[in-house]
Formats: sequence, structure tokens, C-alpha cells
Amino acid sequence: MAEPLTLYKLMILSMLEQSTIPLTNTSLSDFFLGKEYTTYFTLQEALHELDEAQFIRQEASHNNIQYTITPAGKESLQFFENKINSEIQADIKQYITDNKIPIASSTSSLADYYLTPEKKYAVHCQLREKGITQLDLTLNVMNKAQAEVICANWESQRDDIYMMLIDLLLK
Repeated sequence: MAEPLTLYKLMILSMLEQSTIPLTNTSLSDFFLGKEYTTYFTLQEALHELDEAQFIRQEASHNNIQYTITPAGKESLQFFENKINSEIQADIKQYITDNKIPIASSTSSLADYYLTPEKKYAVHCQLREKGITQLDLTLNVMNKAQAEVICANWESQRDDIYMMLIDLLLK
């Protein structure tokens, strides 16, 4: 059996490989802590080491971090996937199955804002399908309140905005 930290890394890679969408830090923590595989700090150490080795890619938003597996991570997983025992593999598959709808709805779009050097706010919105970016939009707004409203409304209006842009640009 693999060393514990190595096993946790392989488990993370396996979860990311099986998911069609990026997984959040919250989702990974929910799985590892809920099943009592490890502590939060050990999980964060494993994620950090995977990121440094470029086996995963992370993207931060104002409320969470999302992870995807890189081609190097997929290749590494192929070599060592047999180090994950069948019970753990079953737990991973069950978690992915049980949480597919909540995960998909919470991570299929991103909206975040930040303060620009000009002291204005920029809102960054993305629409993703199966982990592939379909729309990437950055808007400059005058204040934090506007940025927060756009972020809050992005989830419910993203599909309409996407279709409107496609219609307008294809005229």
C-alpha cells in the first residue's frame, strides 16, 4: 500500500479524473473529512504538493478554490492508480455519483471580482461546460456593490447572457 500522503494525492487525482467538472476545495474536504480519511491540514498539504508538481491546476474565486487535473496528473494517475484499493475507489465513485448535481450546479459557472490598480472593480465571469470554458467575460464597474450584484446574478442569468451574445455576434 502507498504511503498515506501519496495515497491521498492519488485519491485526489482519481476524483478529479472521474469528475467532468472542476471540484472545489469544499467538495474535496467534504469527501476526505466525511469519510475520515485524513485531516484538513494533510489534505491541504497534498493539494499544495500536487499543484507544485503541476499535476493539478487550481483557480481561486472570492469564495472557494476549484481544482482540475492536468495531463501530467492523468499520466501519473495511470501509472499508480492500482495503489488505491477497491474500497476507496468505490467510495470515490459513490461520492461522485451522489454529489454530481450539486457539484455541477455550483461549479459550472464562476463569478468573482477584484479591485483594479485604478481603484475600480473588475468582475470576472465564466461559463463552463464539462470543465471547458465557453464564455470568459470581464467587466469594469464603478464600485463594490455593482460587482457583488453582478456576481450574485451571474448564476441565474448566465445562459441567457451567453445566448444573447451568440445571437448578436452571429447576425
